[in-house]
Amino acid sequence: MPMRLLPMHLLLTATLALLSAAAQAVLPAPVLQALKAAEIPPSAVSVVVQPVEGGPARISHQAKLAMNPASVMKLVTTYAALDTLGPAFSWRTELLVTKPPRDGVLDGPLYIRGSGDPALGMEQLWLLLRELRSRGVRDIRGDVVTDRSRYATASYDPGAFDNEPMAPYNVGPDALLFAHNALRIRLQPVEGGSPALWAEPPLEGVQIDNRVQLVAGECGDWKDTLTATVQPAGDGRLTLQIGGRYARDCGERIWNVAPLPHGEFFARALRAMWAELGGRLAGRIRDGVVPPEALTLGGIDSPPLAEVVRDINKYSNNVMARQLFLTLAPAGAPADTAAAQAGLRAWATRRGLTLNSLVMDNGSGLSRAERLSAADLATVLRHAWASPVMPEFMSSLPVYAVDGTLRRRQKTSPLAGQAHLKTGSLADTRSIAGYLLDRNGKRVLLVAWLNHPNAKRAQPVLDALLEWVWAGNPQGLPVTD
Repeated sequence: MPMRLLPMHLLLTATLALLSAAAQAVLPAPVLQALKAAEIPPSAVSVVVQPVEGGPARISHQAKLAMNPASVMKLVTTYAALDTLGPAFSWRTELLVTKPPRDGVLDGPLYIRGSGDPALGMEQLWLLLRELRSRGVRDIRGDVVTDRSRYATASYDPGAFDNEPMAPYNVGPDALLFAHNALRIRLQPVEGGSPALWAEPPLEGVQIDNRVQLVAGECGDWKDTLTATVQPAGDGRLTLQIGGRYARDCGERIWNVAPLPHGEFFARALRAMWAELGGRLAGRIRDGVVPPEALTLGGIDSPPLAEVVRDINKYSNNVMARQLFLTLAPAGAPADTAAAQAGLRAWATRRGLTLNSLVMDNGSGLSRAERLSAADLATVLRHAWASPVMPEFMSSLPVYAVDGTLRRRQKTSPLAGQAHLKTGSLADTRSIAGYLLDRNGKRVLLVAWLNHPNAKRAQPVLDALLEWVWAGNPQGLPVTD
């Protein structure tokens, strides 16, 4: 019998169906099953898995599709900084004067100039003030002038992203950032009444009103049960009221909250810590600019960039990432977002990295505007693997089931200790990227993210992908773009 030919429209439909099936089949069966269970279509997912040295991809699914990578964007920021500035780069916070102190008295302004140090904390500020005391200064009879001019002045609303203005992850950048602009509140269950509360750094004129109820039951999402409000108490004093419930089973925990603007937080901490050192301050604490004739009285350097990058990636610290992003702006003018973007793109051009999909907002991934394709991030990861700063970059990533944001993954997983991966999470995004050593001893890079309203149900999808990659792809699935 002669062969019957299909009509053209049926042939086209069949061909498209086969192509669609092939595009989905590139994802491993366990991943597809997990996607189905989470009610997330494969079209919402982008994946690249490839040997670190390059060569054919094990998986390339929608690799060139620009999507929101959430906190995985920090990998671009931190690698660009390591490669541009070097692992030993540091920031310096300086003390300057126009009149030298005499007989324990500084009769004139004390200038404190920030350079954008992401890691200026209590210990560093104490050492800086201690240096002032060691020079014999006891009384500051002029003002303390805080110089924040390294960053361009820009309005910032910490509640704009998700209406959580006191959340520490929403803290904006500042050239004189202190303690991440966050108060560390320690909670400890005690017999009867409320749990005990301690807070640091000390803030002059701020009193904590403990309204927290100690309750029975499981700890669960304990942070979601706490509230903080700031209320004026007269004469410039403030009351920080902490309320909500705290389960006894939580034990001792630390809760970070950002109750005050940068300038006020720094000023109140400075006054309290200077008083603890036995110093007196008669003037105001105000913003200004160091005059050209000022003399350096002291200063303190940040930890080296390699340590800062480790903190950023291990713990996904947003404000530190934003500080680092602004540091990429060329020197000579106040740093702003546009200048930082230009600095990062100039770095990519120098390195021959064509990142056509890159849309960078603040460098931290806490953004609804940032975009990147899995293929472009895979290019960055391959470049980083072959770079002189590879050891510092790779060691900054959380180790699966060992530390950082991955420390709570199952210790019994075959992946435990075998992968250095950065994770990301937003309401509609889940992402993961980094390096993994499979069971055959082969090092691969992996980039995977999904953008979908059901993203909160997507953890089994990423887990299934990681387990498949670790198993070494013995069947050799097809590859597609």
